[in-house]
Amino acid sequence: MWYLLLLIAGFVPLIIGANLLVDNASSLAKRLNIPAMVIGLTIVGFGTSAPELVVNLFASIEKNSDLALGNIIGSNIFNILGILGISAIVYPLAIKKNTTWIEIPLCLLSAVTVILMANDKLIDKMNYSVISRIDGYILLLFFLIFLSYNITLLKSEPYNDEVLVKDKPVFKSVLLVISGLILLITGGRIIVVSAVEVASAIGLSQRVIALTVVSIGTSLPELATSYIAARKKNVDLAIGNIVGSNIFNVFFILGISSVVHPVSLQPFSNIDMILNIFASLLLFIFIFTGKGRRIGMREGAFFLLIYIIYIGFLIVV
Repeated sequence: MWYLLLLIAGFVPLIIGANLLVDNASSLAKRLNIPAMVIGLTIVGFGTSAPELVVNLFASIEKNSDLALGNIIGSNIFNILGILGISAIVYPLAIKKNTTWIEIPLCLLSAVTVILMANDKLIDKMNYSVISRIDGYILLLFFLIFLSYNITLLKSEPYNDEVLVKDKPVFKSVLLVISGLILLITGGRIIVVSAVEVASAIGLSQRVIALTVVSIGTSLPELATSYIAARKKNVDLAIGNIVGSNIFNVFFILGISSVVHPVSLQPFSNIDMILNIFASLLLFIFIFTGKGRRIGMREGAFFLLIYIIYIGFLIVV
């Protein structure tokens, strides 16, 4: 019970640290006259995935492949089935042409890439299955391509997303950035240690803890961003935040994690990765099932139903 409470408590410094880092790094960038486009693409965009990144780095350093892979796959499943499900119920999500034909297919590609890289036994008839360091470098190259696409897109279209940046003194911003990093590292360390202990104590695998508690907790920034965006009817931000986060999680965070230490495939992980592919494919299909190119309340409710069934399956099995 103590470690379970500690695991949940670990998300507090993790999320607060991420917010401090984003807000004050954005303030510093504004002081340096960096354009809003760059702030939105880099600092704000990377900031929502900072919890996943920190937790995965600690998991990789400590060679906990269950946590490293489970956190990424679990976050991506929750992002689509959970967060997009909730957001679509709040307000129908209209999908832009670029998102439909480029970003969502890239999200699906990232899901397929992971399962192919992770199945050496099945595909190459090897004695092991692992996302190796070479695989990690390939994922990072994919990420550079995705980043280049975003930069090209922003240059060709006006940047209309509102980036609220508070004007703070440089010294204060630097101190708060450092504080945010300390909180992020502290929270990430607490979560990884506690997750291992909780899994051991209650008889659940680290994979299940990572796919449920850890992945949902590290996805709280995406949940808050998309929910608020849907409430404000800013549907571009609501869905762009999720699709971009899923691509970022696989290509960058899992790429970095496997470079730090190869990520081994765990028993039953293929089930999770297949659901990740299915969720991305379902997102693409649902765009065309209603009126216009959008995800409505019916599709959102179906997403949530699948996620609830999946969580029940994880706990029972």
